[in-house]
Amino acid sequence: MHYSQNLHKDDRSRLIRDHLYLVDIIVGRMVTQVPSFINRDDMKSAGMVGLLDASNKYDPSKNILFKTFAEYRIRGSILDEMRKLDWFSRSLRDKQNKISKAISKLELTLGREPEEHEIAKCMNLSIDDYRSMLNQVGHLGCVSLNETLDHTSDGRSFLETLADQRPAAIPGKRIEDLELTRKIARFLTQLSEKERLVISLYYYEELTQKEISGIIGVSEGRISQLHSQALIKLKNKIRNQIH
Repeated sequence: MHYSQNLHKDDRSRLIRDHLYLVDIIVGRMVTQVPSFINRDDMKSAGMVGLLDASNKYDPSKNILFKTFAEYRIRGSILDEMRKLDWFSRSLRDKQNKISKAISKLELTLGREPEEHEIAKCMNLSIDDYRSMLNQVGHLGCVSLNETLDHTSDGRSFLETLADQRPAAIPGKRIEDLELTRKIARFLTQLSEKERLVISLYYYEELTQKEISGIIGVSEGRISQLHSQALIKLKNKIRNQIH
């Protein structure tokens, strides 16, 4: 549907009606990534706030599909609500940081991507304990993906950069964004085959972890571990590239 540059109230109301389905889809995907005490209705309410915010701030002149813009706003609003509930504890973030530091250390030492057993050994953990830790920090994924990559007010989130494959519409900032997207594509090739497949199926094909487990032939828990480990590796590489 085409919208003029200056949207009227009726246009924005239609945007909301036409994209209500996005709230249910995004909540359905995110609810599997968060602890069981997070209420689905609260997530939907927050998602509706995000959709309303998207309709108010959408600018067609920027050549971005409303669906794409709304998805980020809906997801971000849900995550803001989760932050208020403070479900991601400092202890979990500490565990995530320890994994991140171990991976970075091994990459420098080995000159390649470390394997699971090497990361576990570096952290003085058994492979089972390491995988258990990956499961625990997996809940941080949907929050940390939306953290900005830099400290500027308009910094792009990791998720936006990972998912953004649109061709450049304008020079300058858009070209810089595309360059970062190309670098991420190169980083993806450095992951293990299963890690690449999980990231591709989850973010580009938008499959659930249950659906991915059926394709790859491993448990949902194992998919969660691969997902967590892949995201930590990618975030390390991106932050190193930026800084």
